[in-house]
Amino acid sequence: MFLEALGSALFGLALAWVALHRLAGRLPSRGTVLTTGALGGVFGALVTHGALGPGHFLATLIGAVAVAAVLLSLLIRPAARRLRRSAAV
Repeated sequence: MFLEALGSALFGLALAWVALHRLAGRLPSRGTVLTTGALGGVFGALVTHGALGPGHFLATLIGAVAVAAVLLSLLIRPAARRLRRSAAV
């Protein structure tokens, strides 16, 4: 279980790092994104390991990456553009 937790934290950090470089202007501070990625990966590993049981190392890592990606997607802010008003208003 320790290797699953460590691997999932590293995958979460890697995913957060990629998100920071791709979407830098639409994410909050660097520390928040990296912490969310790592904790999301560990939480995803915990949930997946609890659901599948021991012996599913690869599936646990896939679940961890999926949960980390979902949590990171919640941090993305809309693009900075002007809101348009409807002509009917």
